[in-house]
Amino acid sequence: MTPLYFTLITFTMALAAGLLGSLLGLGGGIIVIPALTLLLHVDIRLAIGASIVSVIATSSGAAAAYVRERLTNLRVAMLLEIATTAGALSGAMISGFIQPRWLYVVFGVVLGYSALAMFHKKPPQFRAPPPPDRWADRLRLHDRFFDPATGQERAYQVTHTRLGLLLMYIAGIVSGLLGIGSGALKVPAMDLAMRLPIKVSTATSNFMIGVTAAASAGVYFMRGDIDPFIAAPVAAGVLVGATLGSHLLGRLQGRAVRLTFVVVLLWVSAQMLYEGIIKL
Repeated sequence: MTPLYFTLITFTMALAAGLLGSLLGLGGGIIVIPALTLLLHVDIRLAIGASIVSVIATSSGAAAAYVRERLTNLRVAMLLEIATTAGALSGAMISGFIQPRWLYVVFGVVLGYSALAMFHKKPPQFRAPPPPDRWADRLRLHDRFFDPATGQERAYQVTHTRLGLLLMYIAGIVSGLLGIGSGALKVPAMDLAMRLPIKVSTATSNFMIGVTAAASAGVYFMRGDIDPFIAAPVAAGVLVGATLGSHLLGRLQGRAVRLTFVVVLLWVSAQMLYEGIIKL
């Protein structure tokens, strides 16, 4: 494969990953890593390094649009970033001591769990009202947003703030370990545990993933796991795709976003588990 052909293929895959990652709050890395390793046979450590760069690009491309449309809950994002940044630094340090096959396995398990948790979530009309949360009240985390798909403004209450912080620390470890931005854990944590609407969870995740990735990017760079020849087309493609996706999210139904999230995660989970358990 010639360098030009490799660059064009990588850019095209990254564009699709950025579009889908922006819509689902995943950061693009969750698709870029399997694409690079399974289709182009790139070493998983280099794929993770390129993914971290792409995660920062996704956040830059999508976060501004979501903040402008008032889908992002900035107070929740700033609070949870304390935990995710600490976790990302921990994960980046741990990753240097883990064999590549176990990175595949951990990746697959994390995605499979996230997909099943999202699939089994009850519709809003069948869920009990969120319990009161003193932390959320005191920090004024509750908010409202305008949903263009329904033409209505929706108010929501945030709950289980302390549980959210714990889950975000774990999500940060996964981000530093796998280079995926950990949107696959952040979105379910905000959606299921903290009761944020799926669109708000997605937008807030996009805002957070860039900070989380930046916290661990320096560790990967010093270890030599970021190859500019791979990272540059990945970052460019993801940035373009993320910008396009940020203009589509508000027009989609929440159910469609959730279903797409589950299908993508289950497929990628199966592929990564196959690579880690069967082939390696």
